[in-house]
Amino acid sequence: MSETRTTAEFYFDPLCPWAWMTSRWMLEVEKVRPVDVTWKVMSLAVLNENRMEELPAEYQEMMRTQAWGPVRVVVAAKELHGEEVVGKLYTALGTRIHNEGMGVSREAIAGALAEVGLPAELIEYADKDTYDTELRASHKEGIDKVGQDVGTPVIAVPGADGAEVAFFGPVVTPTPRGEDAARLWDGTLLVAATPGFFEIKRTRTASPSFE
Repeated sequence: MSETRTTAEFYFDPLCPWAWMTSRWMLEVEKVRPVDVTWKVMSLAVLNENRMEELPAEYQEMMRTQAWGPVRVVVAAKELHGEEVVGKLYTALGTRIHNEGMGVSREAIAGALAEVGLPAELIEYADKDTYDTELRASHKEGIDKVGQDVGTPVIAVPGADGAEVAFFGPVVTPTPRGEDAARLWDGTLLVAATPGFFEIKRTRTASPSFE
């Protein structure tokens, strides 16, 4: 008898270190539970473009100079080479941006494209709005599921009666591994299946740990 598999949609922006932590947890979950992750883009630049004046100056600068490039390259890769490249490219980008401390640089993007066997010229889309319509559509799809007062990551999973439930998070560091990852996933499904459940939150007391 085959096991019933669950599909989880994961909306990410490569720039976000917390989304990166959660995404590594989802890869662990795939190893210990019958779960398949579908990787989708959302954009911190799009999320914040109409409220920039509310943000600290340093964050505004990051939105203007760093936030557009990586998501544009990922969306271009998806449109030109298929959805199956999205997760692989995200892993290659995130490893360089976060674990290796390269940040959002041309070198990081170029290295990520080379690692997953994608054409080097895709980096040109970092500075182009060619696929911004598709980028905005993917972002809207994710944010419409949870509302405007959250960021990335957004995860959509089956809830009660199989209806989709989406939420921001979980935000966690370091990345849970093995059975720790499984227990967090089981708990995630439990709260998702609880009608009327909206939020659990506490103040973060640690920075992302890219172990």
